[in-house]
Amino acid sequence: MRTVDASIDPFTRALARVRDIQVRPEFVLEEGPAPQRLAPHALAITAELSDLDDDRASGRFVLLHDPDGVDEWDGNFRTVVFIRAELESDLAEDPMLQAVAWTWLTDALTDVPVTHLGGTVTVTSGQSFGTMSDRPAASTVEIRASWTPLGDDQDAAQSMDQHLQVWLDVLAHAAGMQPLPSDVATLPSRRSRS
Repeated sequence: MRTVDASIDPFTRALARVRDIQVRPEFVLEEGPAPQRLAPHALAITAELSDLDDDRASGRFVLLHDPDGVDEWDGNFRTVVFIRAELESDLAEDPMLQAVAWTWLTDALTDVPVTHLGGTVTVTSGQSFGTMSDRPAASTVEIRASWTPLGDDQDAAQSMDQHLQVWLDVLAHAAGMQPLPSDVATLPSRRSRS
């Protein structure tokens, strides 16, 4: 990982940390259009499975930065995440699924100091009928959450790779992937679509 000069503005520093993250090979990250009205500075990253025929999980990570701070955030940075994953139909019927999916996030954040954590977990199921009755039943879980990294601007910027890693870990968990062993290295994985 490259060293970033501490004199560089916090958002640029955060971008460098996020762009240098090592991604497990099952995922491909891609920068996309960021929201323009939520903060003066923003970055959006989408994640999909590297197998283009596998759409069982995807997500979006948004990093917002306002150098003047936002009272509702209680800070200058805000992380906003979205995760969507397909489920087995029997799992979608579990009344504890929403609470369990939320613990995927809170557990992943155990060693990453945050404040103002909030979000929702939505489980949906669909059954096709009539001329579409040959399609299998479909169930999904969606996790939407946001939080404020603790620390001053420089500390928050320096830890931004950890916040991105939390999102990727929860996305992998939702997709049913096993955690990578600590001694397994991952390589940067990005692709651009034509």
